[in-house]
Amino acid sequence: MLCEFSIVPIGVGSSIGDYVAKVLKIIDDSAMPYKLNPMGTVVEGDMEKVFELIKKCHNEVLKNSDRVLTSITIDDRKGAVDSINRKVAAIEKRLGKELKK
Repeated sequence: MLCEFSIVPIGVGSSIGDYVAKVLKIIDDSAMPYKLNPMGTVVEGDMEKVFELIKKCHNEVLKNSDRVLTSITIDDRKGAVDSINRKVAAIEKRLGKELKK
């Protein structure tokens, strides 16, 4: 399953880079495949592990803010493997060129 999520602390000001860095450390340490993008992070894995990772990240942000908004989008396709890379590669193949990353 692919899961894109973003975690936003509320009431901490407009710069949240320190929060994002702490979350990305947790994600990177998980050894799950992931890709960071400007609006969130995509991780790939089985449902239980993905949700446990998001919970851990959410709780990390909640430690230093009174309110946290976590948004989750799931793409769960039976039998799919390495979707985090294959989905982009399939579009690049259709376009006949590599896209910006």
